[in-house]
Amino acid sequence: MLKILTFTTLYPNAAQPGHGLFVENRLRHLIASGEVSLRVVAPIPWFPFTSARFGKYGAYARAPRYEERNGVPIYHPRFPVIPKIGRNATPRLLYQAVRPLVESLIRDGNDFDLIDSHYFYPDGVAAVHLARALAKPVTITGRGTDLNHIPDFSNPRRQIQWAAEHADGLITVSRALRDKLTGLGVAAERVTVLRNGVDLDLFRPVDRNAARQELAFKGRTLISVGNLIPLKGHDLIIRALSRLPGIGLVIVGDGPERATLESLVHTLGITDRVRFLGLLNQEDLARVYGAADALVLASSREGWPNVLLESMACGTPAVATRVGGIPEIVAEGAAGLMADERTVDGLVSAIDRLFADPPRREETRAYAERFSWDATTKGQLDIFKRVAGRGS
Repeated sequence: MLKILTFTTLYPNAAQPGHGLFVENRLRHLIASGEVSLRVVAPIPWFPFTSARFGKYGAYARAPRYEERNGVPIYHPRFPVIPKIGRNATPRLLYQAVRPLVESLIRDGNDFDLIDSHYFYPDGVAAVHLARALAKPVTITGRGTDLNHIPDFSNPRRQIQWAAEHADGLITVSRALRDKLTGLGVAAERVTVLRNGVDLDLFRPVDRNAARQELAFKGRTLISVGNLIPLKGHDLIIRALSRLPGIGLVIVGDGPERATLESLVHTLGITDRVRFLGLLNQEDLARVYGAADALVLASSREGWPNVLLESMACGTPAVATRVGGIPEIVAEGAAGLMADERTVDGLVSAIDRLFADPPRREETRAYAERFSWDATTKGQLDIFKRVAGRGS
């Protein structure tokens, strides 16, 4: 059995249960193969105060140093974050903070065959430093902003290129991200695309009438899911809604833009048609997906947005912008369609076209069923066995 140390800052914890769920979901299916055992080192920025008034920083302080989720041991060492100048130094600070913990795990009999890191910067860079210090093989998975945006900065770009050169395995969750990596000078044959899957048991069609009654949905209802930050484009969806009479919008997520978005809703005079539900657990989110008529995703950049497949698995088609890995997901009419441009006009037109000829919900579910985790899990096992010296 392969022993894996997963290294990532993107992982849920007791104080932030929704943080990095996409990494945990990938690992759950990997563990279910019965061919690996793993421990997770998920570092958290150091912050001294636990009060909720400090927002996410208070949550950092409240996170436990150790916990178990789904039977997996998870360690949350702290690392320093230096404002303004910290971007360039963070990989080294992360590595220095984590190395003593990992060395103690090895001394205590918890050695491992390889390091599996997620997110190229700073995590992947720090993981390569750690792997070289401990003489272990290491893989890095690129997931989105780490390759779409961070390489725009010269120093992080050089560190990403260095980490890619010295990693034993390179993975991206979409072809678009592979192209970003090859654009940094990495040979295409070194990069494996292993897209995220969807939990087809958790995200499945529900009794729509019961769900809509429970959620008080009246008439056609759109859903927008994601952190309330500018790149997700919730503001564009709200502005589009103001030109779509008789349609409601439910926004799921939280973040620093919430007050701004609520103010926009008020200014546009559509408070009776927009609801903010905040963060939801995945079971409740599945019911909202199933009750809605369409998901709208208006991001300016994405890696492989899981919300699209989650919605489709519940039978709900999507309208999305043509960025990142989205064209690889919304590839047929059963999935929904993409807006011609990332503007209010583009979204209004796309939503009108979808509702003029919507796919049958059974077709949308069947389309999502092509995206099980099986192929991704097999691909991971093949790479891990190879870099650990157990493959062909």
